[in-house]
Amino acid sequence: MNLDFALLHAVVSVAKAGGFREAARITGSNPSRLSDAVRRAEQQLGVRLFNRTTRTVTLTEAGRALIERLTPAMSEIDAALDAVNQFRSTPGGTLRLNVPVSASRLVLPAIVPAFLQRYPDITLEIVAESNVQDVFREGCDAGIRYDECLEPDMVAIPIGPRTQRFAAAASPAYLQQHGRPSHPRDLMQHRCIRGRYANGVIPAWEFERDGETLRVRVEGSLVVSIGGAMDLAVESAVQGSGIVYLFEAWLHPAFEQGLLEPVLEPWWLSFSGPWLYYHDRRLIPGPLRAFIDFIKQQPT
Repeated sequence: MNLDFALLHAVVSVAKAGGFREAARITGSNPSRLSDAVRRAEQQLGVRLFNRTTRTVTLTEAGRALIERLTPAMSEIDAALDAVNQFRSTPGGTLRLNVPVSASRLVLPAIVPAFLQRYPDITLEIVAESNVQDVFREGCDAGIRYDECLEPDMVAIPIGPRTQRFAAAASPAYLQQHGRPSHPRDLMQHRCIRGRYANGVIPAWEFERDGETLRVRVEGSLVVSIGGAMDLAVESAVQGSGIVYLFEAWLHPAFEQGLLEPVLEPWWLSFSGPWLYYHDRRLIPGPLRAFIDFIKQQPT
């Protein structure tokens, strides 16, 4: 039986995503096109592959049997096509990276332009998220994280500066009106601009000096989403709304322009730079292999 490869790919995408809308979002297609592809696959095979309701899309018994055999085969086909890609003079294809917003702002701008110039046939797609969880969400090939806790079959290589710091800062007007803190505990008497993770947690501010670590629960009238709303936090600090504690590199332009002044600098927390995460597979897709090799050649 001859069946269009694109139809099989649609079936696998819908099965993996658990629905047409999610599969369309991941693959960059649209739900109606995927639904039509699955319907044509079912017509050609002569069996129903999915049970559909207004709320759920689930595999039938025949669909599960097909997916169990089809998924490894599709992976082998993708690997075979990528193996051919290795013989191109320059790698081509799409590379999707899942990264935190901070990495898209502070790490990738120093890397992406030169990478794309070296590999013009690669399309680089960056999925920047405030709520960073699964590296491989959105069908991504790899991701950037600030924690080297690896899951099985995962590899991490350093990317970007190897040491970073958090920096506390406030506007000159705020410091003139409210005074300058001389110790992290003084922050409890100040208005601080706090961040909230997607899980609802508002973290304490952590400081260190000469081996001493302090965690301070600050207060303030402005709370922003960590990642996506940090530009608002910086601008609010510039306008005198309070003290902000954020990546030093993020605040550096405001320091240079005199819009913000550093506070408590001897206590600023240092931490390890980010890592590029990817699966430890025997055959790494060509675009990802090119990116890995490019990162390894960059100064740290």
